[in-house]
Formats: sequence, structure tokens, C-alpha cells
Amino acid sequence: MDDPLQTPAPTPPPAPPPVRPALLARMHPVAFCILALALIFVLYQIVGGVLILIVSRGKFTAANVDLVRWATILGQLLFILVPTILLARARHGGGAAFFRVKIPRIRDLVATMAGVFALQQMMQAYMVAQEQIPLPEGLQHFLDLMRRVLEEAERALVQANNPGEFLFVVAVVAVVPALSEELLFRGLVQRNMEAFAGWRGAVITGVVFGIYHFNPFTLVPLAVLGVYFGFIVYRSGNITLSMSAHFFNNFVACAALYLHLDDNFVAVSPSTVPTLADAAWNFAAFAVVFCAATLYFVRSTGHASGEST
Repeated sequence: MDDPLQTPAPTPPPAPPPVRPALLARMHPVAFCILALALIFVLYQIVGGVLILIVSRGKFTAANVDLVRWATILGQLLFILVPTILLARARHGGGAAFFRVKIPRIRDLVATMAGVFALQQMMQAYMVAQEQIPLPEGLQHFLDLMRRVLEEAERALVQANNPGEFLFVVAVVAVVPALSEELLFRGLVQRNMEAFAGWRGAVITGVVFGIYHFNPFTLVPLAVLGVYFGFIVYRSGNITLSMSAHFFNNFVACAALYLHLDDNFVAVSPSTVPTLADAAWNFAAFAVVFCAATLYFVRSTGHASGEST
């Protein structure tokens, strides 16, 4: 017979409802990438562009070029790097592990530096050939005008007259973009695209990287470089390598301008305007270097892959 004084066992509290992931974490990877790129486009290209227009008053001059450079650094950090980190934290928890930040091996650094320099020279040869494509006179005049405006703006930003100014230019054009753009494209975007499309995610991200710069004259070279940077990260699982390659690519361009080399600089004809024959020889010679460096890199990294888990 039950003891009437015995206290009945308490009823356990109901289990809490499962915590639903935040909206960004639930989004399809492609939709998330589109949202992230659109947001950063508005912030950097529009808000940052307005900031540069205000600082420069619509024209780059020797008097305001340093202010424009500082505004460019500020725009890269505030409107690319910071949103990238915040979006990664909101969707993935962020951190070095998500971005695949690791200490690189020297041999991998050397291989990727050789590869990116060779690829840069191959694309420079392509640019020489691209300029020889015949176009209707009206379209050619418009494109020449657009190219001149873009080149003048870039030259004003990148041209340095002394070693101290050169180091500042390298920080603006090579150091900060290598950090912010790689974390955005090879970090946030490629990591999500890999989850959706595997190795094709690196290719897609590289093409988007080229388009995102909104320069029709360098679209193909930038897309090719973007795909190569993506391959480096996918193969090695190390974004530090693509940051280093990105930095080295931009540094070489800064150094060429600082040394007063022609805009169409190719290694086989550094002191003259290259001909199509020069470009062809340059492309062929550096294609061999690129293949050798890439083969060494593939063998060095073994079967390691940066594919998302």
C-alpha cells in the first residue's frame, strides 16, 4: 500500500525547442554568396567610391594623391575586410580555421610565386594580342578613351617618385588588397561555393573575381589569376599561399611602373613596345615555367585538398 505522505516525483520540464539557425546560416550557399558580394559591392564600389570622389574632388592630382591612397586603404578595410569577417562569423562562426589560414611551407611559396609570375607574363602577352583585335572605328574610339581614363587614374594612384612613396604604394595596391580581397573571394565566397560545387567552386569564384573589378580590358587576365588563386587554396587548403601570390602579383606591377617600364612590359622585350612575335615568344616561354611550377606545387601538396567539410 502506497505511503500517503510520500511526495510524488516532479514532472520533468519540457525540452526546449530546438534552436533554429540564423537566417544567414540557413541560406543556400549560392544565395549567400550573391548577398555577400552585393552588400560589399554597395559598400566598397558605391560608398567607398563616393568617399574617394569627395577626397579627390573628382580628379587625382599630386596634391591629393596621398589622401586618395589613404581613402583607398580605408575603403578596403572598412568595406571589404570588416564585412567579410562579420559575414563569416554570422554564417560559420568565422576564425582562422574557416578561412584556412595556415603557415605556408617555403617550397610551396616558391612554387606559387614562380607560377604567378609566369602566369602574369602569359597574360601580359595576351593583353598585347588583345590590343591588336580590329574593332569598328566608333567602338575603338570609345574603348581607347575609357582605357586612357582608367590608366591615368591607376597611374596617378600607383606611380611613386621615391622609395618611401613606393612602399606606401605597395601597401595600398599590394598588401591591403591581398588581405581583404583574398579573405572575401578565396575565403568567404570560395568556401561556400566549394560546399555547393566542389572544385568548380574555385573556378566560379575566380571568374567572379575578374568580373568584380569592373575593368573590361583586364577581365580575362584577372579571371585567370583568380582561378589560379582559387586552385592554390583548393589544392593546399591554405589561403596564406593565395594571399602571398596576390601580393606578389601586385608588387611586380608596382615595381614595373616604379622602374618606368612600359605598360605592355613583357620579359622578352622589357625596353621596347612588344610586337605580336615578342608576345608569342613570351607566352610560350612562360607557359613552360608555369607548367613546371604548377606540377611541382601539385606534387608538393600531395593529395591535400581545401574542400569544405
